[in-house]
Amino acid sequence: MKPTVLILILFASSLIFGCVFAKPEMYSSFPVTEKSYSGSKKDSTSYTGQMARHVLHNSLKKLAGKGNGKPNPGLKAQMLSYYSGKDAGRKIIDPTSKGDFKIKQTMVDQISKGKNLKGKTYKGIVNGFPGQMTGPEVFEFMIDKASSANKGFDPLTGYNYPQLISKFMMGAVFYSQAVDNYLDEKMGADNKPNNKPYKKGAHYTGKEHSWDEAFGYFGAPAHAMALSAKQAYGIAKKKDIKVADANGDGVVDLYTEMTYAHAYYAADSDKTGTKYMHTIMDAFFKGRQLITDADGAALTDQQRMQLMKFAKTIKTNWEKVIAEAAFKYAGSCYKDLEKLQTIVESNGDASKAFAAYGKHWGELKGFLMALETSGRDLGEAGVRMNRLVGYGPVLLGGGQVTGIDSNGNLQTGGNRSMGEYQVHMIKLQKLLGIGGSGQRPQPRSRSHREDHRIDFPCHYLSPVTNYRCRASPIWADCQQFALSAKSHISVRRTIQPMARPITPNRMAIAFSSSRWAIRP
Repeated sequence: MKPTVLILILFASSLIFGCVFAKPEMYSSFPVTEKSYSGSKKDSTSYTGQMARHVLHNSLKKLAGKGNGKPNPGLKAQMLSYYSGKDAGRKIIDPTSKGDFKIKQTMVDQISKGKNLKGKTYKGIVNGFPGQMTGPEVFEFMIDKASSANKGFDPLTGYNYPQLISKFMMGAVFYSQAVDNYLDEKMGADNKPNNKPYKKGAHYTGKEHSWDEAFGYFGAPAHAMALSAKQAYGIAKKKDIKVADANGDGVVDLYTEMTYAHAYYAADSDKTGTKYMHTIMDAFFKGRQLITDADGAALTDQQRMQLMKFAKTIKTNWEKVIAEAAFKYAGSCYKDLEKLQTIVESNGDASKAFAAYGKHWGELKGFLMALETSGRDLGEAGVRMNRLVGYGPVLLGGGQVTGIDSNGNLQTGGNRSMGEYQVHMIKLQKLLGIGGSGQRPQPRSRSHREDHRIDFPCHYLSPVTNYRCRASPIWADCQQFALSAKSHISVRRTIQPMARPITPNRMAIAFSSSRWAIRP
């Protein structure tokens, strides 16, 4: 038999019998292995409920920015319908068609019926938000405030509600459900076993569907393994329908072809050198294939141990995606504060810059709050992060949200300088950049984290070893800070000439790592 013919026969056989000879590029078409099922379905892959919740989240974020600065009961009711409601007839507010980027679905129920976000929200206390409220209570509080804020922003507190709601929800629903439920509790031997249907009459086993639901919460398109980071990122931005439209039907299916939530942020980071999206996707593929290969039988202890290794890879890298995003926005807040101080010193209009600062802070805070919802105790690191960032951004007058009064109103107080808060952003980046082992991170090529590294200016004086900060309330002593940080982070110096006697020097707090996570 000719080699070419043999290859064709083997390829055909792999399609018929499900043997895998090449790395799969689609998270789909896993065969039905559940032995009690007698229906006509051939594909056991199913995660429609998760994608419906992504659409609910996107739509809720859009609604959170539609307030006019006055109490709006109608808007609040609409937001609650997307958060806690299950009624039919809810339109998809986002994502929607844009130009030639045509979206297949226009209604939430076209993806999955009767779904909401509240039922899957993290139920524990959220320490990073004032009031010692549970996850659902935090969202209901923020929805109430967002409905009466002007375009979702409250200048009296610095809260940007669309960003706070969105980034925290990505953690409190998607991340929490995936890593603390489906990839944890439901991986137990007796919890949703593989030799029984997930529920009565289902065409998928307990383990098959549990794994699929975790995959759905990540938010990647089914063909993400075949996409570059730039392409996956572009799908969320609705830039290229040819890339998004995997099945070639001329429209983008929000169930299988859209990029959402943490998959989007993984792709964003990966554009600059990390490999989070493909690492997570590869683990999801391998885990699902392992379950499929069990052919409807209960997983052996060895199989389950291997599955838990794949789950650990997903959890670890998913946490890194969130921490990378928090690192990024800590850098953005630092730069915003620098800009604000310049504007204030020149008696300029700071309203636009303050709004940008509030947006970035909302993203930072939302991601940090998300890290609380994984089921893993962050310990001292979690306490330090909350103390560094506080309950609100430092305001132009030096105040900050300190709590909630008996009437449900946010309270502000204190007198923290913007310069001090900038230092806190540096310390936060340092905390986020230390490896899980407590060791210094290993250097690598230019990364997403380096793009958002905080630099701070000092004046260079003679002799070479003598550093002194510029006359500014921002910095008390650059040298002291550098020395105190030196054991944990690298400090580098670059000299840049300037047309004056004093040559400015920039001391950069440089973070580079190929492997890192929140320090326990």
